[in-house]
Amino acid sequence: MHRFANPARFLKIARPLTGWLFWPGLGLILAGAICGLFVTPADYLQGQTVRIFYIHVPAAWLGMGGWTGIAIAALMQLVWRHPLAAVAGRAIAVPGALFTALCLVTGSIWGRPTWGTWWEWDGRMTSMLVLFFLYLGYIALADASARDGKAAGQGGISTVTAIFALVGAVNIPIINRSVVWWNSLHQGPSITLRGSSIDSALLWPLGLTLAGFTLWFGAIVLMRMRAILARNKAEARLARLARG
Repeated sequence: MHRFANPARFLKIARPLTGWLFWPGLGLILAGAICGLFVTPADYLQGQTVRIFYIHVPAAWLGMGGWTGIAIAALMQLVWRHPLAAVAGRAIAVPGALFTALCLVTGSIWGRPTWGTWWEWDGRMTSMLVLFFLYLGYIALADASARDGKAAGQGGISTVTAIFALVGAVNIPIINRSVVWWNSLHQGPSITLRGSSIDSALLWPLGLTLAGFTLWFGAIVLMRMRAILARNKAEARLARLARG
């Protein structure tokens, strides 16, 4: 793990890997969206509105997956002092927040014709909204600690920010199990280890968009990590020049 702690070694891998993730991801997203819109049949009950789940499900997956990645990065920072862990956490936060927001927006659009309301304070929707606010809190803490010289040696993330990430991870299993623990308008688990309740005629494009958005997310995180490292390097150089 620490073999890639050197920023130069990491960048040597990250530069080509960004393109390898970005372009195949974009292709899979476009293929899945086109197939989901024009190839698959309408749902027998929800009609054409069901097609939004090709975006909604990957957005929910990456919103939760993003925070899981932040929590893992925080653990690596606190326990193993990995020098790139804080950079990874900061890089994940913004795209994670955007996908969480996309999940909430698409869920509301889907809910209006299906449930007759834009919003319902049920367990799943409320816990996803909490996740979005957790992202905003993490971004604010990360930005504040990045301006603090004491956190510079940790990639600009304070210990308090890392602990906040670990505490916030408690919300992830709550989101996952909310439709099981509480009665709500939101449908129960559709895809589990035991199979799927979604008809295969509708399901297969979801695999394309899910894989595509995941690759895209990885590419965005790598681009942000490279940008943060470049900015840290420039700031360190300016600091040395200022000291003479």
